[in-house]
Amino acid sequence: MTHEELVRLDHQYTLQTYGRFDVDIDHGKGARLWDLAGKEYIDFTSGIGTASVGYGNERWAGAVARQALKLGHISNLFYAQPYALLAEKLCRRTGMAGAFFGNSGAESNEGAIKLARKYSFDKYGKGRGTILTLKNSFHGRTVTTLAATGQDVFHNYFFPFTDGFRYAEPTMDGIAEVAGHDVCAVLLELIQGEGGVFPMEKEFIHELAVLCAERDWLLLVDEVQTGVGRTGSLFCFQQYGILPDAVTFAKGIAGGLPMGGFLVSERCRPVLGPGTHASTFGGNPVCAAAALEVQNILDDGELAQVQEKGAYLRAGIEGLDLPCLGKTRGLGLMVGVEVREGYTNKELAARLMDAGLLVLTAGHNALRLLPPLTITREELDAGLAILARTLV
Repeated sequence: MTHEELVRLDHQYTLQTYGRFDVDIDHGKGARLWDLAGKEYIDFTSGIGTASVGYGNERWAGAVARQALKLGHISNLFYAQPYALLAEKLCRRTGMAGAFFGNSGAESNEGAIKLARKYSFDKYGKGRGTILTLKNSFHGRTVTTLAATGQDVFHNYFFPFTDGFRYAEPTMDGIAEVAGHDVCAVLLELIQGEGGVFPMEKEFIHELAVLCAERDWLLLVDEVQTGVGRTGSLFCFQQYGILPDAVTFAKGIAGGLPMGGFLVSERCRPVLGPGTHASTFGGNPVCAAAALEVQNILDDGELAQVQEKGAYLRAGIEGLDLPCLGKTRGLGLMVGVEVREGYTNKELAARLMDAGLLVLTAGHNALRLLPPLTITREELDAGLAILARTLV
């Protein structure tokens, strides 16, 4: 198949809900991808942070193949080993007490929202179901997670949105302005990814955690993008010195297969009992086996390298002193790059893709870089070289 044939097929038979770049991808190895014509790309996107252990990873593929031959799927009405072993691994590595598995980031955040509202209902009854989220946040594409998202640009077309959310500036004064007796939880990203890769101030997060404890609000941390090693620890909250009541995950958890979920603290473990929440494909054996191998690959030594690679990448970008790019921000291999006035992130992303480097855009006119966590120094250097010769 040619590129043109693929584009025609896409346009004829799929809903045009994506603003695709004019690039096709056929196969990959490590952090390198090739299109149908054989052109090579360095990938600084990893499927928006999903291909956490790279492409063509033999350990990951072997785990998937073995489990697919053994048991591809079984109802959650029965026990199966892969999801139970994964839950144990995640809880032991994070200090959390229990896991629920689903399919996507939006579904994960929906589950955490249900957890918070039931926790409050069980203790206080009706009328205490409002959840505070932060301005510039992004929590998903369902009607409820769009309502939770603190960006006006997403609040269109799909009215009426789910009630029960208020948006705060990411300061204690901002929280105080929208707080009330009807609040049950705060839902936030520790690094606002889609919003422009803006890390939260640690002092703010610590003060917010204290406030949540004082008012018996659940602290819900959305780590759909920051989780599973992306920032150089298994979860970003571990670098902030807090233990959330619930933390959501998806994207990189299964190395490219569709999986999500959330972990809960000990006090929230009993909240969702039989019949209160479910997901047909949640904990699917193949996805869980893939996620277990991702956990094995991303051991503590590999996570330490993620921090080193992130520092190397940021220093390399800033050292190029390119006229269109400003400072970098982020943690680990979640890197935002300021695009200077007079340039647009979409324009720069298109130029880089033409030159063989795949990057993402984000809010506030930023480039967003999310390479595979197993990317090599050689692959980072190849990407930096493309930056240097393309954006002069």
